[in-house]
Amino acid sequence: MKTLRLILGDQLNHKHSWYRCNDKDTLYFIAEMRQETDYVRHHIQKVVAFFAAMEAFAQWLRDSGKQVIHYRLDHPDNRQHLGANVAALIERNSIEKFEYQLPDEYRLEQQLGQLCDDLSIPCEAFDTEHFLTRREELGEFFADKKRLLMESFYRHMRRKHNILMEGDRPAAGKWNFDASNRKKWKSQPQIPHEKGFRKDVREILARINNSSVDTFGNIDPEHFNWPTTREDSLKVLRYFCDKLLIHFGDYQDAMDPDEVYLFHSRLSFALNSKLLHPREVIDAVIVHWQQNQKIISINEVEGFVRQILGWREYMRGLYWREMPGYARCNRLHNHNKLPDFYWTAETQMNCLHHAIRNSLDHAYAHHIQRLMISGNFALLTQVHPDQVDQWYLGIYIDAIQWVEITNTRGMSQFADGGLVATKPYISSGSYIRKMSNYCDGCRYNVQEKTGDNACPFNSLYWNFLAEKRAHFANNPRMTMMLSLLDKMDAEELRRLKIRAKQVIHNPDSF
Repeated sequence: MKTLRLILGDQLNHKHSWYRCNDKDTLYFIAEMRQETDYVRHHIQKVVAFFAAMEAFAQWLRDSGKQVIHYRLDHPDNRQHLGANVAALIERNSIEKFEYQLPDEYRLEQQLGQLCDDLSIPCEAFDTEHFLTRREELGEFFADKKRLLMESFYRHMRRKHNILMEGDRPAAGKWNFDASNRKKWKSQPQIPHEKGFRKDVREILARINNSSVDTFGNIDPEHFNWPTTREDSLKVLRYFCDKLLIHFGDYQDAMDPDEVYLFHSRLSFALNSKLLHPREVIDAVIVHWQQNQKIISINEVEGFVRQILGWREYMRGLYWREMPGYARCNRLHNHNKLPDFYWTAETQMNCLHHAIRNSLDHAYAHHIQRLMISGNFALLTQVHPDQVDQWYLGIYIDAIQWVEITNTRGMSQFADGGLVATKPYISSGSYIRKMSNYCDGCRYNVQEKTGDNACPFNSLYWNFLAEKRAHFANNPRMTMMLSLLDKMDAEELRRLKIRAKQVIHNPDSF
């Protein structure tokens, strides 16, 4: 039976069972499409990375003896739409069956479902063979529980997959070493240079520019620095184990204006495009730790495992449990506009300038920069979560909706009312000072709350608590802060609110 198999740009799984079978009557189809470049405005490095990875994967398939149809953006037969391309290929090649792997985004799930309804040939969907859970597993796990606590799910995953376990007990007697992973980096220990690449992507970039795709951000087209093949990705994984794991946990929450990656792995794009499997990443890290326990502590390893085995699988399960309604959540009723400096980094607030500049230059920021700098400011200035979603989905090289929206709308913006986070992740300037060196070079004084020189985060924090107090009145984790708010001098609170309104009204002047 002549079969057409679709491969999406984030389904580059070399180990998938599709590629182990005798499939001489099968055509594999992979395509760059305006449908995907245009549904949100993307960072140029994100578009280039996916196109480069797709091109390399198509060539790997050819080298493996597969029949491949690869549409570049400027291919004359490319209709720039998934359904139209598939329908045309089916007719042109007398295809008798259409197969695809289950997509990870709800919009593509709906599109492919409609396409299959419209086609007159049999269709079959296959698992991507990537995740460590089924789509429905998180919903089943929490079916009889009151709260969707990630920690509970994480422990379930540790037991299920026998990861960092000693019989029925967690390794070293603790499930979570997060309390040990909050050190501020003070120029020591020395951070090794990232495992970089010098890829020439001028041809891909020209194709994007010639098609007038609207992107943003910066790129060095002769020295593109992200892994876009499986071989590259394995090199980055080995480099992380050999050079960075030793201090990863200690400084995973730290921030520094002069450091782009600190001790982070830079594996998120490789994972989310499926060039690497999460289990092989986890196993490689644990094996390396087991071989080097005299110099690598378990907190370095557990913190990394928790991000992949815990948060990543948890957020994916939550996405499929809550969509499509999750994309409309705005429980705090925030409606302000995202400041223009999110697209330029032109702000005198040093933490935001550096976190956003890093994002524009590298299509990257680590989780605390995303959560407690750019996300924190967006929440405190009460930006509409739709605008926050669009920015995060576009700017980061690893951003695919299933992982972006749950972290942004849930964890960062509290737009789901507490489904993901047990409290809003907000802070005044004191947290930023504690975890970074941003305040040292800032035009604003982190110790002042009001006045032209006061750190904007300070007034915004108290104003947010005052304005949203009713939302948090019954939240036990907010009791202490609401008590401090209630005890605050009325005149001081009035001045804080005035200062906060100034920032919210014109954030680009600060």
